[in-house]
Amino acid sequence: MCSTKKRDERFVDQDQHNAKPDSFWDKSTPAKKEALFGPCPVRDQCLRHPDRTAVRQVVFFNGTLHKPESFTDKMKRRIDAPEGRIRYGRRFATVEPVFGNLRYNKGLDRFTLRGKKKVDGQWKLFCLIHNIEKLAHHGYEQ
Repeated sequence: MCSTKKRDERFVDQDQHNAKPDSFWDKSTPAKKEALFGPCPVRDQCLRHPDRTAVRQVVFFNGTLHKPESFTDKMKRRIDAPEGRIRYGRRFATVEPVFGNLRYNKGLDRFTLRGKKKVDGQWKLFCLIHNIEKLAHHGYEQ
């Protein structure tokens, strides 16, 4: 304690608080509580390996063995349905060729700029190039 605090009457009992351990930084293991129940006399009969098993695990069976359907399986079921085949078939004619052209032909596999506005500008520039090429190759003058 510094000398000004020693002279100040408000800090007379300061040493008793400094002697307490800091509860946030105390890394010692806390004392174990006493078990509520004593050791089970028939424990060896309940467990397959009583020497290796510390605690018995209990599972409650609700009558069904049905696992919840995964999201992948749900999507497969939706795509394989007649309406899903029609919708998924349209995707190849609308969206995927654009992304394929931008990624592989134009080399836009990652953005070179940082920031939302700059990335948006770079994306729009590549889309503009894609649309100009479409006009040039598919008969703008026809």
